[in-house]
Amino acid sequence: MRARWLAVVVGVLLTGITVPAQAANILSNPGFETGSLSGWTCSGGSVVTSPVRSGSHALNGAVSSSDFAQCSQTVSVQPSTSYTLSGWVRGSYVYLGVTGGTSTWTPSAASYTQLTLSFTTGASQTSAQIYVHGWYGQPAYQADDISLDGPGGTPGAPSAPGTPTVTGTTNTAISLSWPAATGTVTGYRVYEGSNVVQTVTGTTATLSGLQTCSSHTYAVAAYNSVGESAKSAATTGTTGGCASTGLPKHALIGYLHASFANGSGYVRMADVPSEWSIINLSFGEPTSVTSGDIRFNRCPASECPNVESEAEFIAAIRAKQAAGKKVLISIGGANGQVQLTTTAARDAFVSSVGAIIDRYGLDGLDIDFEGHSLYLNSGDTDFRNPTTPVIVNLISALKTLKARYGANFVLTMAPETFFVQVGYQFYGGAGGGDNRTGSYLPVIHALRDALTVLHVQDYNSGPVMGLDNQYHTMGGADFHIAMTDMVKAGFPVANTGQTFPGLREDQIGFGLPAAVSAGNGYTAPAVVHQALDCLVKGQNCGGYSLRGGASPAFRGLMTWSVNWDRYYNWEFRNSHAPYLAALP
Repeated sequence: MRARWLAVVVGVLLTGITVPAQAANILSNPGFETGSLSGWTCSGGSVVTSPVRSGSHALNGAVSSSDFAQCSQTVSVQPSTSYTLSGWVRGSYVYLGVTGGTSTWTPSAASYTQLTLSFTTGASQTSAQIYVHGWYGQPAYQADDISLDGPGGTPGAPSAPGTPTVTGTTNTAISLSWPAATGTVTGYRVYEGSNVVQTVTGTTATLSGLQTCSSHTYAVAAYNSVGESAKSAATTGTTGGCASTGLPKHALIGYLHASFANGSGYVRMADVPSEWSIINLSFGEPTSVTSGDIRFNRCPASECPNVESEAEFIAAIRAKQAAGKKVLISIGGANGQVQLTTTAARDAFVSSVGAIIDRYGLDGLDIDFEGHSLYLNSGDTDFRNPTTPVIVNLISALKTLKARYGANFVLTMAPETFFVQVGYQFYGGAGGGDNRTGSYLPVIHALRDALTVLHVQDYNSGPVMGLDNQYHTMGGADFHIAMTDMVKAGFPVANTGQTFPGLREDQIGFGLPAAVSAGNGYTAPAVVHQALDCLVKGQNCGGYSLRGGASPAFRGLMTWSVNWDRYYNWEFRNSHAPYLAALP
Protein backbone atom coordinates (compact mmCIF):
# COMPACT_ATOMS: atom_id res chain seq x y z
CA MET A 1 0.00 0.00 0.00
CA ARG A 2 3.07 2.21 0.31
CA ALA A 3 4.98 1.51 -2.90
CA ARG A 4 6.43 4.41 -4.80
CA TRP A 5 5.40 5.57 -8.25
CA LEU A 6 7.98 4.59 -10.82
CA ALA A 7 8.43 6.65 -13.95
CA VAL A 8 7.57 5.30 -17.36
CA VAL A 9 9.95 5.74 -20.25
CA VAL A 10 7.89 6.76 -23.21
CA GLY A 11 8.45 4.42 -26.12
CA VAL A 12 6.88 1.74 -28.21
CA LEU A 13 8.37 -1.32 -29.82
CA LEU A 14 6.30 -2.43 -32.75
CA THR A 15 6.67 -6.07 -33.72
CA GLY A 16 5.04 -8.57 -36.03
CA ILE A 17 4.26 -8.74 -39.70
CA THR A 18 2.19 -5.81 -40.92
CA VAL A 19 0.63 -4.62 -44.10
CA PRO A 20 2.54 -1.65 -45.52
CA ALA A 21 0.66 1.62 -45.57
CA GLN A 22 -0.29 3.49 -48.69
CA ALA A 23 0.63 7.15 -48.98
CA ALA A 24 -2.76 8.81 -48.73
CA ASN A 25 -3.88 11.29 -46.07
CA ILE A 26 -7.12 9.89 -44.63
CA LEU A 27 -7.83 12.79 -42.24
CA SER A 28 -10.69 15.17 -42.85
CA ASN A 29 -9.87 18.89 -43.04
CA PRO A 30 -6.18 18.21 -42.31
CA GLY A 31 -5.04 21.79 -42.88
CA PHE A 32 -8.17 23.49 -41.49
CA GLU A 33 -8.70 25.03 -44.91
CA THR A 34 -12.48 24.90 -44.51
CA GLY A 35 -11.99 27.84 -42.17
CA SER A 36 -13.63 25.79 -39.39
CA LEU A 37 -12.95 22.87 -37.06
CA SER A 38 -15.04 20.58 -39.27
CA GLY A 39 -13.99 16.96 -38.75
CA TRP A 40 -12.24 17.72 -35.47
CA THR A 41 -13.37 17.63 -31.83
CA CYS A 42 -11.62 20.39 -29.89
CA SER A 43 -11.44 22.05 -26.51
CA GLY A 44 -10.00 25.53 -26.55
CA GLY A 45 -9.38 25.41 -30.30
CA SER A 46 -10.17 27.85 -33.13
CA VAL A 47 -9.13 28.43 -36.73
CA VAL A 48 -6.85 31.39 -37.47
CA THR A 49 -5.44 32.96 -40.61
CA SER A 50 -2.03 33.72 -39.08
CA PRO A 51 0.45 32.25 -38.45
CA VAL A 52 -0.07 29.46 -40.97
CA ARG A 53 2.35 26.94 -42.40
CA SER A 54 0.61 26.61 -45.80
CA GLY A 55 -2.69 27.64 -47.29
CA SER A 56 -4.75 30.29 -45.51
CA HIS A 57 -5.79 28.68 -42.21
CA ALA A 58 -4.33 26.83 -39.22
CA LEU A 59 -5.40 25.59 -35.81
CA ASN A 60 -4.86 27.76 -32.75
CA GLY A 61 -4.96 25.94 -29.38
CA ALA A 62 -5.83 28.33 -26.55
CA VAL A 63 -4.19 26.55 -23.61
CA SER A 64 -5.16 27.45 -20.04
CA SER A 65 -4.16 26.33 -16.55
CA SER A 66 -6.88 23.65 -16.65
CA ASP A 67 -7.11 22.74 -20.35
CA PHE A 68 -4.32 21.81 -22.75
CA ALA A 69 -6.55 22.52 -25.78
CA GLN A 70 -6.68 19.13 -27.44
CA CYS A 71 -8.09 18.58 -30.92
CA SER A 72 -8.76 15.01 -32.01
CA GLN A 73 -10.20 13.12 -34.97
CA THR A 74 -11.31 9.48 -35.22
CA VAL A 75 -10.88 7.73 -38.56
CA SER A 76 -11.49 4.26 -39.96
CA VAL A 77 -8.33 2.18 -40.37
CA GLN A 78 -7.45 -1.35 -41.37
CA PRO A 79 -6.21 -3.99 -38.91
CA SER A 80 -2.54 -5.03 -38.74
CA THR A 81 -1.50 -2.10 -40.90
CA SER A 82 1.30 0.45 -40.50
CA TYR A 83 0.49 4.17 -40.55
CA THR A 84 2.51 7.37 -40.39
CA LEU A 85 1.18 10.39 -38.52
CA SER A 86 2.79 13.78 -39.05
CA GLY A 87 1.93 17.41 -38.46
CA TRP A 88 3.48 20.85 -38.36
CA VAL A 89 3.32 22.59 -34.98
CA ARG A 90 4.45 25.84 -33.43
CA GLY A 91 4.73 26.70 -29.73
CA SER A 92 5.95 25.25 -26.42
CA TYR A 93 5.25 21.67 -25.32
CA VAL A 94 3.13 20.62 -28.30
CA TYR A 95 2.15 16.95 -28.57
CA LEU A 96 1.02 14.81 -31.51
CA GLY A 97 -0.14 11.25 -30.92
CA VAL A 98 -2.58 8.37 -31.12
CA THR A 99 -5.01 7.78 -28.26
CA GLY A 100 -4.02 4.64 -26.39
CA GLY A 101 -0.80 4.49 -28.40
CA THR A 102 2.41 6.34 -29.10
CA SER A 103 3.04 10.09 -29.19
CA THR A 104 5.76 12.62 -29.90
CA TRP A 105 6.30 16.24 -28.86
CA THR A 106 8.48 19.29 -29.06
CA PRO A 107 9.46 21.36 -26.01
CA SER A 108 9.79 24.55 -28.04
CA ALA A 109 9.23 25.52 -31.65
CA ALA A 110 9.49 29.22 -32.49
CA SER A 111 8.48 28.45 -36.09
CA TYR A 112 6.54 25.56 -37.62
CA THR A 113 8.31 22.26 -36.96
CA GLN A 114 7.27 18.85 -38.24
CA LEU A 115 6.48 16.06 -35.78
CA THR A 116 6.30 12.50 -37.14
CA LEU A 117 5.60 9.05 -35.70
CA SER A 118 4.64 5.60 -36.95
CA PHE A 119 2.34 3.00 -35.44
CA THR A 120 0.73 -0.29 -36.34
CA THR A 121 -2.93 -1.08 -35.76
CA GLY A 122 -3.99 -4.13 -33.79
CA ALA A 123 -5.21 -7.35 -35.33
CA SER A 124 -8.87 -6.36 -34.95
CA GLN A 125 -8.55 -2.57 -34.85
CA THR A 126 -10.80 -0.68 -37.27
CA SER A 127 -10.54 2.89 -35.97
CA ALA A 128 -7.92 5.19 -34.51
CA GLN A 129 -8.12 8.56 -32.76
CA ILE A 130 -5.29 10.98 -33.42
CA TYR A 131 -4.76 14.16 -31.42
CA VAL A 132 -2.70 17.31 -31.07
CA HIS A 133 -2.51 19.37 -27.90
CA GLY A 134 -0.38 21.80 -25.92
CA TRP A 135 0.34 21.78 -22.19
CA TYR A 136 -1.18 23.39 -19.12
CA GLY A 137 -0.19 26.98 -18.44
CA GLN A 138 1.81 27.36 -21.67
CA PRO A 139 1.10 29.94 -24.40
CA ALA A 140 -1.27 29.08 -27.26
CA TYR A 141 0.11 26.69 -29.86
CA GLN A 142 -0.58 26.38 -33.62
CA ALA A 143 -0.88 23.28 -35.80
CA ASP A 144 -1.25 22.87 -39.56
CA ASP A 145 -1.07 20.26 -42.31
CA ILE A 146 -1.69 17.22 -40.14
CA SER A 147 -1.50 13.96 -42.08
CA LEU A 148 -2.31 10.32 -41.39
CA ASP A 149 -0.85 8.29 -44.24
CA GLY A 150 -2.20 4.81 -44.82
CA PRO A 151 -5.25 2.98 -46.14
CA GLY A 152 -8.60 4.10 -44.83
CA GLY A 153 -11.76 2.09 -44.35
CA THR A 154 -13.40 0.42 -47.31
CA PRO A 155 -14.99 3.01 -49.68
CA GLY A 156 -18.73 2.50 -49.97
CA ALA A 157 -19.02 0.65 -46.67
CA PRO A 158 -21.52 2.09 -44.16
CA SER A 159 -20.52 4.29 -41.27
CA ALA A 160 -20.04 2.84 -37.81
CA PRO A 161 -23.28 2.44 -35.83
CA GLY A 162 -23.83 4.37 -32.62
CA THR A 163 -22.80 2.98 -29.25
CA PRO A 164 -25.07 0.09 -28.20
CA THR A 165 -26.99 0.24 -24.92
CA VAL A 166 -28.16 -2.64 -22.74
CA THR A 167 -31.96 -2.68 -22.85
CA GLY A 168 -32.57 -5.73 -20.69
CA THR A 169 -30.97 -8.71 -18.96
CA THR A 170 -32.01 -12.11 -17.60
CA ASN A 171 -29.94 -14.76 -15.89
CA THR A 172 -28.82 -16.07 -19.29
CA ALA A 173 -29.33 -13.26 -21.83
CA ILE A 174 -28.47 -9.63 -22.60
CA SER A 175 -30.52 -7.45 -24.97
CA LEU A 176 -28.99 -4.56 -26.93
CA SER A 177 -30.10 -1.71 -29.16
CA TRP A 178 -28.05 0.87 -31.05
CA PRO A 179 -28.41 3.92 -33.32
CA ALA A 180 -28.42 3.01 -37.01
CA ALA A 181 -25.41 3.47 -39.26
CA THR A 182 -25.59 5.79 -42.26
CA GLY A 183 -25.16 4.73 -45.86
CA THR A 184 -26.42 1.52 -47.45
CA VAL A 185 -26.80 -1.09 -44.72
CA THR A 186 -27.47 -4.77 -45.30
CA GLY A 187 -27.24 -5.74 -41.64
CA TYR A 188 -25.27 -5.59 -38.42
CA ARG A 189 -22.73 -7.90 -36.81
CA VAL A 190 -22.53 -8.02 -33.03
CA TYR A 191 -18.99 -8.66 -31.81
CA GLU A 192 -17.72 -9.95 -28.49
CA GLY A 193 -14.02 -9.28 -28.79
CA SER A 194 -13.02 -10.39 -32.29
CA ASN A 195 -15.83 -12.96 -32.57
CA VAL A 196 -19.15 -12.34 -34.33
CA VAL A 197 -21.78 -13.64 -31.91
CA GLN A 198 -24.90 -12.59 -33.83
CA THR A 199 -25.91 -11.10 -37.20
CA VAL A 200 -29.18 -9.14 -37.51
CA THR A 201 -30.89 -6.90 -40.04
CA GLY A 202 -32.32 -4.42 -37.51
CA THR A 203 -30.80 -2.36 -34.71
CA THR A 204 -31.56 -4.71 -31.81
CA ALA A 205 -30.21 -8.08 -30.71
CA THR A 206 -30.60 -10.50 -27.81
CA LEU A 207 -27.56 -12.61 -26.89
CA SER A 208 -28.73 -15.74 -25.10
CA GLY A 209 -27.24 -18.92 -23.67
CA LEU A 210 -24.92 -16.97 -21.39
CA GLN A 211 -23.70 -17.97 -17.94
CA THR A 212 -25.39 -16.47 -14.91
CA CYS A 213 -23.67 -13.48 -13.28
CA SER A 214 -21.25 -13.08 -16.19
CA SER A 215 -20.09 -9.85 -17.84
CA HIS A 216 -19.94 -9.46 -21.60
CA THR A 217 -18.69 -6.59 -23.74
CA TYR A 218 -20.19 -6.02 -27.19
CA ALA A 219 -19.53 -3.76 -30.16
CA VAL A 220 -21.52 -3.55 -33.39
CA ALA A 221 -20.45 -3.12 -37.02
CA ALA A 222 -22.66 -2.43 -40.04
CA TYR A 223 -22.03 -4.13 -43.37
CA ASN A 224 -23.16 -4.18 -46.99
CA SER A 225 -21.99 -5.79 -50.22
CA VAL A 226 -18.95 -3.50 -50.33
CA GLY A 227 -17.61 -4.13 -46.86
CA GLU A 228 -17.94 -3.65 -43.13
CA SER A 229 -17.86 -0.44 -41.13
CA ALA A 230 -15.60 0.27 -38.20
CA LYS A 231 -16.96 -1.13 -34.96
CA SER A 232 -19.02 1.02 -32.65
CA ALA A 233 -17.77 1.90 -29.19
CA ALA A 234 -18.21 -1.05 -26.85
CA THR A 235 -20.70 -1.51 -24.04
CA THR A 236 -20.72 -4.01 -21.18
CA GLY A 237 -23.69 -5.88 -19.72
CA THR A 238 -24.00 -8.46 -16.94
CA THR A 239 -26.46 -11.30 -16.69
CA GLY A 240 -28.51 -11.78 -13.53
CA GLY A 241 -28.33 -14.50 -10.94
CA CYS A 242 -25.32 -13.13 -9.02
CA ALA A 243 -24.91 -14.56 -5.54
CA SER A 244 -25.45 -12.09 -2.71
CA THR A 245 -22.19 -10.73 -1.31
CA GLY A 246 -23.69 -10.13 2.11
CA LEU A 247 -22.25 -6.61 1.96
CA PRO A 248 -24.17 -3.36 2.32
CA LYS A 249 -24.89 -1.59 -0.95
CA HIS A 250 -22.17 0.97 -0.14
CA ALA A 251 -19.38 -0.38 2.03
CA LEU A 252 -16.48 0.96 4.07
CA ILE A 253 -13.36 -1.19 3.55
CA GLY A 254 -10.24 -0.92 5.70
CA TYR A 255 -6.83 -2.52 6.10
CA LEU A 256 -5.92 -3.56 9.64
CA HIS A 257 -2.23 -3.75 10.62
CA ALA A 258 -2.47 -7.24 12.07
CA SER A 259 1.22 -8.15 11.71
CA PHE A 260 2.95 -4.82 12.50
CA ALA A 261 2.25 -1.43 14.10
CA ASN A 262 3.78 0.91 11.47
CA GLY A 263 3.93 3.92 13.81
CA SER A 264 0.17 4.21 14.13
CA GLY A 265 -0.29 1.70 16.93
CA TYR A 266 -1.97 -1.68 17.11
CA VAL A 267 -5.78 -1.99 16.96
CA ARG A 268 -7.29 -5.14 18.42
CA MET A 269 -9.78 -6.92 16.19
CA ALA A 270 -12.51 -6.50 18.79
CA ASP A 271 -11.92 -2.73 18.79
CA VAL A 272 -12.45 -2.22 15.04
CA PRO A 273 -15.58 -0.04 14.78
CA SER A 274 -18.75 -1.62 13.40
CA GLU A 275 -18.84 0.71 10.36
CA TRP A 276 -16.12 -1.30 8.62
CA SER A 277 -17.83 -3.87 6.37
CA ILE A 278 -14.63 -5.50 5.05
CA ILE A 279 -11.52 -5.81 7.23
CA ASN A 280 -8.33 -6.78 5.40
CA LEU A 281 -5.71 -8.37 7.65
CA SER A 282 -2.33 -6.97 6.60
CA PHE A 283 -0.31 -8.83 5.46
CA GLY A 284 0.33 -12.38 4.40
CA GLU A 285 3.88 -12.39 3.00
CA PRO A 286 5.99 -15.03 1.18
CA THR A 287 8.93 -16.88 2.69
CA SER A 288 10.84 -15.77 -0.42
CA VAL A 289 9.88 -13.79 -3.50
CA THR A 290 9.35 -16.83 -5.74
CA SER A 291 8.37 -19.52 -3.21
CA GLY A 292 4.61 -18.91 -3.31
CA ASP A 293 4.61 -20.02 0.34
CA ILE A 294 2.59 -17.36 2.19
CA ARG A 295 2.82 -16.89 5.95
CA PHE A 296 0.71 -14.71 8.23
CA ASN A 297 2.46 -13.77 11.47
CA ARG A 298 0.53 -11.72 13.98
CA CYS A 299 2.20 -8.67 15.48
CA PRO A 300 4.66 -9.61 18.24
CA ALA A 301 4.12 -8.22 21.75
CA SER A 302 7.49 -6.47 21.55
CA GLU A 303 6.10 -4.23 18.79
CA CYS A 304 2.42 -4.32 19.74
CA PRO A 305 2.21 -4.47 23.58
CA ASN A 306 -1.60 -4.55 23.52
CA VAL A 307 -1.87 -7.45 21.05
CA GLU A 308 -4.57 -9.95 21.98
CA SER A 309 -4.07 -13.68 22.24
CA GLU A 310 -4.74 -15.83 19.19
CA ALA A 311 -7.88 -17.24 20.82
CA GLU A 312 -9.16 -13.71 21.47
CA PHE A 313 -8.27 -12.72 17.91
CA ILE A 314 -10.24 -15.63 16.44
CA ALA A 315 -13.18 -14.99 18.78
CA ALA A 316 -13.26 -11.34 17.66
CA ILE A 317 -13.26 -12.44 14.00
CA ARG A 318 -16.27 -14.67 14.71
CA ALA A 319 -18.07 -11.78 16.40
CA LYS A 320 -17.43 -9.54 13.38
CA GLN A 321 -18.74 -12.22 11.04
CA ALA A 322 -21.83 -12.74 13.19
CA ALA A 323 -22.49 -9.02 12.75
CA GLY A 324 -22.30 -9.40 8.95
CA LYS A 325 -18.71 -8.19 8.47
CA LYS A 326 -16.19 -9.85 6.13
CA VAL A 327 -12.64 -10.53 7.32
CA LEU A 328 -10.02 -11.27 4.62
CA ILE A 329 -6.33 -12.04 4.50
CA SER A 330 -4.49 -9.50 2.34
CA ILE A 331 -1.48 -10.85 0.47
CA GLY A 332 1.48 -8.68 -0.51
CA GLY A 333 1.81 -5.05 0.46
CA ALA A 334 4.82 -2.88 -0.28
CA ASN A 335 7.25 -5.31 1.34
CA GLY A 336 5.67 -8.62 0.31
CA GLN A 337 6.80 -9.29 -3.25
CA VAL A 338 5.07 -12.39 -4.64
CA GLN A 339 6.19 -13.80 -8.00
CA LEU A 340 4.53 -17.08 -8.95
CA THR A 341 7.10 -17.91 -11.60
CA THR A 342 6.47 -21.69 -11.55
CA THR A 343 3.57 -24.08 -11.17
CA ALA A 344 5.20 -25.29 -7.93
CA ALA A 345 4.99 -21.73 -6.56
CA ARG A 346 1.36 -21.57 -7.73
CA ASP A 347 0.49 -24.75 -5.87
CA ALA A 348 2.34 -23.58 -2.74
CA PHE A 349 0.37 -20.33 -2.88
CA VAL A 350 -2.96 -22.17 -3.04
CA SER A 351 -1.98 -24.52 -0.21
CA SER A 352 -0.54 -21.88 2.13
CA VAL A 353 -3.23 -19.25 1.57
CA GLY A 354 -5.90 -21.91 2.05
CA ALA A 355 -4.25 -22.89 5.35
CA ILE A 356 -4.42 -19.28 6.59
CA ILE A 357 -8.07 -18.95 5.59
CA ASP A 358 -8.93 -22.23 7.30
CA ARG A 359 -6.95 -21.49 10.47
CA TYR A 360 -8.78 -18.23 11.14
CA GLY A 361 -12.05 -19.05 9.40
CA LEU A 362 -11.75 -16.08 7.04
CA ASP A 363 -14.25 -14.97 4.40
CA GLY A 364 -11.82 -14.58 1.54
CA LEU A 365 -8.73 -13.01 0.08
CA ASP A 366 -7.41 -9.58 -0.90
CA ILE A 367 -4.67 -9.29 -3.54
CA ASP A 368 -2.38 -6.32 -2.87
CA PHE A 369 0.53 -7.15 -5.18
CA GLU A 370 2.83 -4.16 -5.56
CA GLY A 371 6.39 -3.42 -6.67
CA HIS A 372 7.71 -6.14 -8.98
CA SER A 373 5.20 -8.90 -8.18
CA LEU A 374 3.43 -8.57 -11.53
CA TYR A 375 4.96 -7.83 -14.92
CA LEU A 376 4.49 -8.74 -18.57
CA ASN A 377 7.05 -10.44 -20.76
CA SER A 378 7.84 -8.78 -24.07
CA GLY A 379 5.29 -9.79 -26.70
CA ASP A 380 2.58 -10.60 -24.14
CA THR A 381 0.10 -8.14 -25.63
CA ASP A 382 -3.30 -9.85 -25.30
CA PHE A 383 -4.68 -9.23 -21.80
CA ARG A 384 -7.42 -11.76 -22.57
CA ASN A 385 -4.88 -14.55 -23.15
CA PRO A 386 -1.76 -13.74 -21.12
CA THR A 387 1.38 -15.86 -21.41
CA THR A 388 3.69 -14.46 -18.69
CA PRO A 389 4.07 -17.11 -15.94
CA VAL A 390 3.59 -14.76 -12.95
CA ILE A 391 0.27 -13.66 -14.46
CA VAL A 392 -0.94 -17.08 -15.66
CA ASN A 393 -0.09 -18.78 -12.36
CA LEU A 394 -1.76 -16.11 -10.24
CA ILE A 395 -4.95 -16.38 -12.29
CA SER A 396 -4.92 -20.16 -11.94
CA ALA A 397 -4.31 -19.97 -8.18
CA LEU A 398 -7.16 -17.50 -7.59
CA LYS A 399 -9.58 -19.55 -9.68
CA THR A 400 -8.64 -22.65 -7.67
CA LEU A 401 -9.25 -20.89 -4.35
CA LYS A 402 -12.56 -19.49 -5.58
CA ALA A 403 -13.68 -22.97 -6.66
CA ARG A 404 -12.58 -24.47 -3.33
CA TYR A 405 -14.54 -22.04 -1.15
CA GLY A 406 -17.57 -21.46 -3.37
CA ALA A 407 -19.87 -18.61 -4.31
CA ASN A 408 -19.63 -16.81 -0.96
CA PHE A 409 -15.83 -16.46 -1.17
CA VAL A 410 -14.95 -12.75 -1.10
CA LEU A 411 -12.19 -11.67 -3.52
CA THR A 412 -10.91 -8.09 -3.55
CA MET A 413 -7.94 -6.41 -5.23
CA ALA A 414 -6.04 -3.21 -4.44
CA PRO A 415 -3.75 -2.40 -7.38
CA GLU A 416 -2.07 0.94 -7.87
CA THR A 417 -3.06 3.10 -10.85
CA PHE A 418 0.30 2.21 -12.45
CA PHE A 419 -0.89 -1.39 -12.88
CA VAL A 420 -4.42 -0.58 -14.14
CA GLN A 421 -5.28 2.84 -15.59
CA VAL A 422 -1.78 3.57 -16.91
CA GLY A 423 -2.42 0.62 -19.25
CA TYR A 424 -4.44 3.08 -21.34
CA GLN A 425 -1.20 4.78 -22.38
CA PHE A 426 1.42 2.08 -21.87
CA TYR A 427 1.04 -1.69 -21.72
CA GLY A 428 4.11 -3.53 -20.49
CA GLY A 429 4.07 -6.48 -22.86
CA ALA A 430 3.71 -4.26 -25.92
CA GLY A 431 7.30 -3.09 -25.58
CA GLY A 432 8.87 0.18 -24.51
CA GLY A 433 8.77 1.71 -21.06
CA ASP A 434 8.19 -0.31 -17.88
CA ASN A 435 7.01 -3.90 -18.37
CA ARG A 436 4.74 -3.65 -15.32
CA THR A 437 2.36 -1.02 -16.70
CA GLY A 438 -1.18 -2.36 -16.91
CA SER A 439 -0.10 -5.78 -15.64
CA TYR A 440 -3.11 -6.20 -13.34
CA LEU A 441 -5.48 -6.00 -16.33
CA PRO A 442 -5.26 -9.68 -17.37
CA VAL A 443 -5.78 -10.74 -13.73
CA ILE A 444 -8.81 -8.51 -13.26
CA HIS A 445 -10.25 -9.61 -16.59
CA ALA A 446 -9.81 -13.33 -15.92
CA LEU A 447 -11.41 -13.03 -12.46
CA ARG A 448 -14.08 -10.45 -13.32
CA ASP A 449 -16.97 -12.84 -12.62
CA ALA A 450 -15.45 -13.92 -9.28
CA LEU A 451 -14.31 -10.45 -8.20
CA THR A 452 -16.21 -8.87 -5.30
CA VAL A 453 -14.55 -5.44 -5.22
CA LEU A 454 -11.74 -3.74 -7.12
CA HIS A 455 -10.55 -0.75 -5.08
CA VAL A 456 -7.66 0.84 -6.95
CA GLN A 457 -5.29 2.85 -4.79
CA ASP A 458 -5.96 6.47 -5.75
CA TYR A 459 -2.77 7.49 -3.95
CA ASN A 460 1.02 7.14 -4.18
CA SER A 461 0.45 7.83 -7.87
CA GLY A 462 1.88 10.06 -10.54
CA PRO A 463 -0.41 11.99 -12.92
CA VAL A 464 -2.50 9.59 -15.01
CA MET A 465 -4.27 10.23 -18.32
CA GLY A 466 -8.03 9.64 -18.18
CA LEU A 467 -10.55 8.91 -20.92
CA ASP A 468 -10.75 12.66 -21.59
CA ASN A 469 -7.07 12.37 -22.66
CA GLN A 470 -6.05 14.82 -19.97
CA TYR A 471 -3.73 14.12 -17.06
CA HIS A 472 -5.27 14.01 -13.60
CA THR A 473 -3.36 14.47 -10.37
CA MET A 474 -4.12 12.74 -7.08
CA GLY A 475 -5.71 14.65 -4.21
CA GLY A 476 -8.52 16.27 -6.22
CA ALA A 477 -12.07 15.15 -7.00
CA ASP A 478 -11.33 14.88 -10.71
CA PHE A 479 -8.63 12.25 -10.07
CA HIS A 480 -11.08 9.94 -8.30
CA ILE A 481 -13.78 10.63 -10.89
CA ALA A 482 -11.55 10.02 -13.92
CA MET A 483 -9.77 6.95 -12.52
CA THR A 484 -13.01 5.28 -11.38
CA ASP A 485 -14.78 6.11 -14.65
CA MET A 486 -12.04 4.24 -16.54
CA VAL A 487 -12.76 1.08 -14.54
CA LYS A 488 -16.52 1.44 -15.14
CA ALA A 489 -16.43 2.40 -18.83
CA GLY A 490 -13.44 0.27 -19.87
CA PHE A 491 -10.69 1.59 -22.10
CA PRO A 492 -8.44 0.75 -25.07
CA VAL A 493 -5.24 -0.98 -23.96
CA ALA A 494 -2.22 0.85 -25.37
CA ASN A 495 -0.66 -0.46 -28.58
CA THR A 496 -2.71 -3.67 -28.61
CA GLY A 497 -5.87 -2.79 -30.57
CA GLN A 498 -7.92 -4.33 -27.73
CA THR A 499 -10.32 -2.82 -25.23
CA PHE A 500 -10.46 -3.72 -21.55
CA PRO A 501 -14.18 -4.12 -20.70
CA GLY A 502 -15.55 -2.16 -17.76
CA LEU A 503 -16.62 -3.84 -14.53
CA ARG A 504 -20.05 -3.95 -12.94
CA GLU A 505 -20.66 -0.89 -10.82
CA ASP A 506 -21.21 -3.00 -7.68
CA GLN A 507 -17.64 -4.31 -8.10
CA ILE A 508 -16.05 -0.87 -8.07
CA GLY A 509 -14.65 1.22 -5.24
CA PHE A 510 -11.54 3.33 -4.81
CA GLY A 511 -8.90 3.65 -2.14
CA LEU A 512 -7.70 6.61 -0.09
CA PRO A 513 -5.18 7.29 2.65
CA ALA A 514 -7.00 7.67 5.97
CA ALA A 515 -4.82 10.64 6.88
CA VAL A 516 -1.86 12.70 5.71
CA SER A 517 0.62 10.31 7.38
CA ALA A 518 -0.86 7.23 5.69
CA GLY A 519 0.17 7.95 2.09
CA ASN A 520 0.60 10.58 -0.60
CA GLY A 521 -2.67 11.72 -2.09
CA TYR A 522 -4.76 12.44 1.01
CA THR A 523 -8.08 13.93 -0.08
CA ALA A 524 -10.23 16.09 2.19
CA PRO A 525 -13.63 14.51 3.01
CA ALA A 526 -15.64 17.23 1.25
CA VAL A 527 -13.65 16.66 -1.94
CA VAL A 528 -14.21 12.90 -1.71
CA HIS A 529 -17.94 13.53 -1.39
CA GLN A 530 -17.84 15.74 -4.47
CA ALA A 531 -16.30 12.85 -6.39
CA LEU A 532 -18.91 10.43 -5.07
CA ASP A 533 -21.74 12.81 -5.99
CA CYS A 534 -20.48 12.61 -9.56
CA LEU A 535 -19.80 8.88 -9.68
CA VAL A 536 -22.96 7.72 -7.90
CA LYS A 537 -25.49 10.42 -8.83
CA GLY A 538 -24.02 12.00 -11.95
CA GLN A 539 -23.94 15.37 -10.14
CA ASN A 540 -21.19 17.87 -9.27
CA CYS A 541 -18.80 16.45 -11.90
CA GLY A 542 -17.10 19.75 -12.68
CA GLY A 543 -15.95 19.72 -16.30
CA TYR A 544 -15.66 15.93 -16.55
CA SER A 545 -18.17 13.91 -18.59
CA LEU A 546 -18.68 10.34 -17.32
CA ARG A 547 -18.01 7.89 -20.15
CA GLY A 548 -19.39 4.99 -18.12
CA GLY A 549 -22.42 6.83 -16.76
CA ALA A 550 -23.44 7.20 -13.12
CA SER A 551 -23.08 4.16 -10.84
CA PRO A 552 -25.87 4.05 -8.25
CA ALA A 553 -24.58 0.65 -7.04
CA PHE A 554 -21.00 1.89 -6.55
CA ARG A 555 -19.62 -0.39 -3.85
CA GLY A 556 -17.71 1.99 -1.61
CA LEU A 557 -14.46 3.36 -0.22
CA MET A 558 -11.29 1.60 0.89
CA THR A 559 -8.68 3.11 3.17
CA TRP A 560 -5.13 2.50 4.26
CA SER A 561 -5.75 2.04 7.12
CA VAL A 562 -8.00 1.40 10.12
CA ASN A 563 -4.98 1.97 12.37
CA TRP A 564 -4.13 5.33 10.83
CA ASP A 565 -7.78 6.36 11.04
CA ARG A 566 -7.81 5.59 14.78
CA TYR A 567 -4.55 7.53 15.17
CA TYR A 568 -6.26 10.58 13.63
CA ASN A 569 -9.42 10.27 15.76
CA TRP A 570 -11.48 8.37 13.16
CA GLU A 571 -11.78 11.22 10.64
CA PHE A 572 -12.21 8.81 7.72
CA ARG A 573 -14.87 6.69 9.40
CA ASN A 574 -16.75 9.65 10.89
CA SER A 575 -16.76 11.53 7.57
CA HIS A 576 -17.50 8.77 5.07
CA ALA A 577 -19.57 6.10 6.83
CA PRO A 578 -22.60 8.42 7.27
CA TYR A 579 -22.24 9.72 3.70
CA LEU A 580 -22.21 6.19 2.25
CA ALA A 581 -25.12 5.13 4.44
CA ALA A 582 -27.18 8.09 3.17
CA LEU A 583 -26.65 7.29 -0.51
CA PRO A 584 -29.69 5.83 -2.27
